[in-house]
Amino acid sequence: MRLPESLLKPNLKSACVVAGVAAIAAGLALAPHSAKTASAQSAPAPVQKSQPLPALSLDLAQAMQNGDILADFKSNGREQMQATLRNTTKRTIELHLRAGQLFENGKNSIVATRAAESTLRPGETTAATFATAATSAQNRVIDAGYTPATGVFPNLAPLFAYLREHPEVSPAATQTAVLALTENLPLRAFAKFTVAGGDLPSKLDTSAFKIETVDIVAALSALREIGIPDEQLAVTIDPQLRIEAMIDPLAHAFAMHYYGISNDDEWAFWKKELTSGNPSTRHYALYGIARFFPDVALEMMPSWVRETRTHPAFRVSAVQALAETQRPEALTILRQLEGELDPASEVGRAIKVAANYLDARLAKSAAGKVAVAFRVSQL
Repeated sequence: MRLPESLLKPNLKSACVVAGVAAIAAGLALAPHSAKTASAQSAPAPVQKSQPLPALSLDLAQAMQNGDILADFKSNGREQMQATLRNTTKRTIELHLRAGQLFENGKNSIVATRAAESTLRPGETTAATFATAATSAQNRVIDAGYTPATGVFPNLAPLFAYLREHPEVSPAATQTAVLALTENLPLRAFAKFTVAGGDLPSKLDTSAFKIETVDIVAALSALREIGIPDEQLAVTIDPQLRIEAMIDPLAHAFAMHYYGISNDDEWAFWKKELTSGNPSTRHYALYGIARFFPDVALEMMPSWVRETRTHPAFRVSAVQALAETQRPEALTILRQLEGELDPASEVGRAIKVAANYLDARLAKSAAGKVAVAFRVSQL
């Protein structure tokens, strides 16, 4: 059977429809990829953030010279300086103050005794406190403005290295050690206690630099540690320092170490001072015996007080030493001596004062206020 001619000829209309459907299908298949590609091509590139500039590490004087730091310094001309610091740059600054940096105000000169660091962000203002010391006892101790100076004291460098490893050294001891190296001043320049011959006229007023005995001994210990021979220091020449330091309850342990006196040797030390010590300070040994060997003092001192052939200075010191024991038994002894000796005599007057002093001390102690005995001039 032969098919009709119409069925054998291609249907152009149908072919067009089929071709159109195929084209649409092909377009749908390609569309997602094309859309992604177009989207990727049209999206803006991400913005890269700029990295912050690295911090600047600067010496304080250098930073001020460059104008990177504006600073204002105020000090009392002695142990401390307050600074106001402002970072003028757009970078963080790690600021370093070196030990040994000098600052001046007219004739006043101070030196930074310990290194310090401070971090300032761009444009930041901060406050800082620096440890300092006067380089001369002639410094006027008043609050004033200071500026960095370019000079140096090379002989102070070992001391500053020592202080870096020993933060326990007090500002007072540090100041004394600095002046011992820069001006080599005698004991009378630093001691709060009355130095024999200390009433002699002096052109140098060092009242602002007088410190406790414990700080003097600490300063000498530091100087010895950095290799300064004792004999090179004027402050060590006066023999009074040793016995004063041994008497002082606060300085006693430091003095034992500095002078190489062991616990086993201490009684021998006091005995030697009393029998053959410096004539101007021999009687001071009585105070040491009273404070550190009170049982011996209670037995020994009454005999010294009663012995009329003994020099009055020793008899009065023995009276005062009894009070320094801080023992109730000593008050009983003093009241007994008060009845035995002439109240109008020098020793009799000293007994009355000492008895009243000890009575008041014991009353305070009984009320819960612990008293630390010190040798006082009014006894």
